[in-house]
Amino acid sequence: MLHAFTKNYNDLSTDAGFQFEFFCDCCGNGFKSTFRESSTYGQHQKSQRFGRMASTIGGFLGGKVGDLGWAVERGSDFISDRFSGQSPEWRREYEKAFDEAQEEVRSKFTKCPSCNRWVCSDCWNEDDGLCTECAPREASYVAQARNRAMQRNIDEAAETATVWQGKLETRTTICPKCGKPAGNGKFCNNCGAPLGTNRCPNCGAEVALGLKFCGECGSPMEKSGKCPSCGYENEPGMKFCGECGTKL
Repeated sequence: MLHAFTKNYNDLSTDAGFQFEFFCDCCGNGFKSTFRESSTYGQHQKSQRFGRMASTIGGFLGGKVGDLGWAVERGSDFISDRFSGQSPEWRREYEKAFDEAQEEVRSKFTKCPSCNRWVCSDCWNEDDGLCTECAPREASYVAQARNRAMQRNIDEAAETATVWQGKLETRTTICPKCGKPAGNGKFCNNCGAPLGTNRCPNCGAEVALGLKFCGECGSPMEKSGKCPSCGYENEPGMKFCGECGTKL
């Protein structure tokens, strides 16, 4: 039965030979063992070549030689089947190669006495005798803490920073006919009344249709347009009479 010093490994073995890769339990760095050729595989290849050669000779000569070639070929097939199913010889060879691979690679790892993980030299804190997960290196930990503090300071400064100096203004047009919010179009969204504007006859500010007083100066919007001099009926908002020029 195979007993690995760490469960974090990968079997790279093939029919031709054996190789294994072992990984650090912290960072995942891998170390491969030296490839070891399988002697069983070489013997199997020779058996196959001999079986094919004997079969070919038997095909030409016939008779007992042919029977011998058939028997050898059948024997080589049997060996091939046994090899693909991991024969006892191959199994012993595999286990030996696995043990040798562990002995070769084990020196690149150290077992942490705190968490029992096998780690590489990059993840081993020699000063504290623990892996860097259990005992981070002081310089690395200080750098990480400083970086986290810097990020917090940046976030806090960003929360109080003024990034826009404009004004937020919301204007709601009230329909002069139904008194409800009319929307942004030329007609009220509720009753369909036109949403044009008049100019205040006193200050010239734009005033929505239907309003009786100016929102800027408070002057009444429905001033009489009748000229006091000639009696001509001028349009509301006119400052001078359109007939005689008298100031209204």
